[in-house]
Amino acid sequence: MAQAPDTAATPDTAATARTVILTVDDDPGVSRAVARDLRRRYGQAHRVVRSESGESALEALRELKLRGEAVAVILADYRMPRMNGIEFLEQALDIYPGARRVLLTAYADTDAAIDAINVVDLDHYLLKPWDPPEEKLYPVLDDLLETWRASEHRPVLITKVVGHRWSARSSDVREFLARNQVPYRWYSSDEPEGRRLLSAAGQDGLRLPLVVTPDGTALVEPEDRELAAQVGLATTPTADFYDLVVIGGGPAGLGAAVYGASEGLRTVLVERSATGGQAGQSSRIENYLGFPDGVSGAQLTDRARRQAAKFGAEILTAREVTGLEVNGAARVVRFSDGSAIAAHCVILATGVAYRRLEAPGVTELTGCGVFYGSALTEAASCQNHDVYIVGGANSAGQAAMYLSRGAKSVTLVVRGDSLSASMSHYLIQQVTAAPTISVRTNTVVEAAHGTHQLERLALRDTKTGHVELVDAQWMFVFIGAAPLTDWLEGTVLRDSRGFILTGPDLTAGGQLPADWTLDRQPYHLETNVPGVFVAGDARAESAKRVASAVGEGAMAVMLVHRYLEQS
Repeated sequence: MAQAPDTAATPDTAATARTVILTVDDDPGVSRAVARDLRRRYGQAHRVVRSESGESALEALRELKLRGEAVAVILADYRMPRMNGIEFLEQALDIYPGARRVLLTAYADTDAAIDAINVVDLDHYLLKPWDPPEEKLYPVLDDLLETWRASEHRPVLITKVVGHRWSARSSDVREFLARNQVPYRWYSSDEPEGRRLLSAAGQDGLRLPLVVTPDGTALVEPEDRELAAQVGLATTPTADFYDLVVIGGGPAGLGAAVYGASEGLRTVLVERSATGGQAGQSSRIENYLGFPDGVSGAQLTDRARRQAAKFGAEILTAREVTGLEVNGAARVVRFSDGSAIAAHCVILATGVAYRRLEAPGVTELTGCGVFYGSALTEAASCQNHDVYIVGGANSAGQAAMYLSRGAKSVTLVVRGDSLSASMSHYLIQQVTAAPTISVRTNTVVEAAHGTHQLERLALRDTKTGHVELVDAQWMFVFIGAAPLTDWLEGTVLRDSRGFILTGPDLTAGGQLPADWTLDRQPYHLETNVPGVFVAGDARAESAKRVASAVGEGAMAVMLVHRYLEQS
């Protein structure tokens, strides 16, 4: 078991809490010896937390993260059952990317330690035993702590959100913060601490949510852009002109940002809500190459965002793009506030949004029991409740599997005859085997009922016409997707459904687009506007898969280089 973090180290005292050194070794004797040696040297300035398994160490790290405490160094034994040291450090990297990482190994495991340098960006490996520690342990730790202190490692202070369970905007704010990896703590407006925070901010609770930032700023019903700026997300570009503007922060956009910035292009990514797109909301992606045990959309997004930033890409959040113009060799991107930036090239990676369910009562109850996408922040509230999921594709199946862990029951409401038309085989097998998941085929939602929150659903059998009224407090909707491309009307050619036409699709009749000005054919991912490319789900006839979106992002950057070389 992990040594329990100090109970006095609450989020409000995180700034003064001692920095943590965490050690994990499954051998109790070795674990105690490591902790003893560390406390002897560093106990005055640092708090040593020890654990005897990777699982309990991860639990301790998550608790420390929620408290806003800083972790400077993590030492993990390589040979541990169920989860070896490299596997543990890989997951710990997602929680505390700034912590220095040390692998404890025997001489026979040095090859694995060397491999771990690339896998988990290992800082050092130590051969056991290290007696005397004054010669073999402390000098290494001294150097790592000095490196950590010189880096940007400030403790994470927690944003506080006061809201109501059935407040649509409260739900939106929680989702925005969670998807942007902003730590926050939720307080219900009808609980004592929530009422105390409202009182301190001079609010009566009629306008929710209240957001209190780590510096004490109180925001009432904040818009996304105001919220983003106050919690430290970048919202303003640092320049007026770039080599490449990427619009959209899903897998395609993040892939384009990583490859663009890593290849020397001055790159800015513009996202209207949160990076990750629909994939970022997925509870588990199991068919993405290189992750045999699956990876959550949030983990994949966070790694990609950090990777893009490492190469120098700017990432702007909560900025809505409303226009694209051609001004000579420049491509001008206009924002909703009237400002603009320009670039040599633009990659459109705007993705798609879930289609709205057109049934009486659904719009009024959106955010109050009705949600589009997985809305993972609401999952904890679904414990021991009956949950309905509308849709039969992979995203619906992934949500069903995730929510079934705690829900009393999960019902998939599917319009078609079966799941096989749109859901992957591996996921159908999982859904079918889950004891708490049932599937209602040939069924649609006729209406949603409730006063202030969802209370009942009317389900209609499309074959018999029979309508059944069922009790329901939770409904998650995944009924197909529509491209977010209306703002391109009059500039970029799209098909009848709004998906963007590129490359060969522009010359399907043997003729170049009427406004095409170059003496070459459009490149494969290029639109009718030279220098403007598309990647991912917004492209007509795209594969609608995470891997293909990332690949198209990389391919679009290759074509950007080709365009720039010939311009």
